[in-house]
Amino acid sequence: MVKEVRENTLVLIKPDALKNSLTGYILSMLSEFHTGLHFAGTKIVSVSTLLAEEHYEEHRGKFFYPSLIEYITGRLHYPDEPWKRRVIAFVYQGPGAIKKIRDIAGPTNAHDARVQKPGCIRALGTVVPVKDDTGKFIGDRVDNLIHASANATDAEREIKLWFSPTDIPPYMRDYTAEVCDRHYYYKDAIISPTHVPGSIGFLAPGDLAWKSDLEALQLHLKGKKAPCSVNTVAAKYLINMKNED
Repeated sequence: MVKEVRENTLVLIKPDALKNSLTGYILSMLSEFHTGLHFAGTKIVSVSTLLAEEHYEEHRGKFFYPSLIEYITGRLHYPDEPWKRRVIAFVYQGPGAIKKIRDIAGPTNAHDARVQKPGCIRALGTVVPVKDDTGKFIGDRVDNLIHASANATDAEREIKLWFSPTDIPPYMRDYTAEVCDRHYYYKDAIISPTHVPGSIGFLAPGDLAWKSDLEALQLHLKGKKAPCSVNTVAAKYLINMKNED
């Protein structure tokens, strides 16, 4: 008998789902009863611009990118109520987790979801026209209620972006973590091992961090090319640490 391989996937319940009181419905659709999967981590996140830009890095420069950042940070749905701007993030874990969750979520475009897979989560989403500064229509933005990782590579990158190792129980933690042995401070996309005015500390000796993050930080301190940016590493460790207007 072949043992099934355990997978991890990131799920985000987005601001439009929260505003429309769909949290309970989505969680029931994703429950262990329907999926056979387990929660490995969950948190409520006030999504900073830094985190949003890192999450949607692949869309940077596209016409809908600015609107997408406003959407995931909650500014579009809660323009005058910043305390309501939040996302619920989950790590789901189990055999076939990525495909199971994406099948339940449905097609990315809400119109396609209603036609191709009525009853899926995204069938309740909307497609919003995006206009330029002159009011001219330039395309659509999809408000599709939920994010689900597309593949194992994306899942690892996204989980490491939204969750630190201590957000996930040890026996459910499938990515390598190490204990940090120095201080790291962040300011304006620059890191320093010592405090500089206006900087904020995000890792200290004794903190548990993803091994890949510590390796990237060490390369940045040496002025060498790293597999990810300083912002990518800092974004997760600064989650819910600082308010934005």
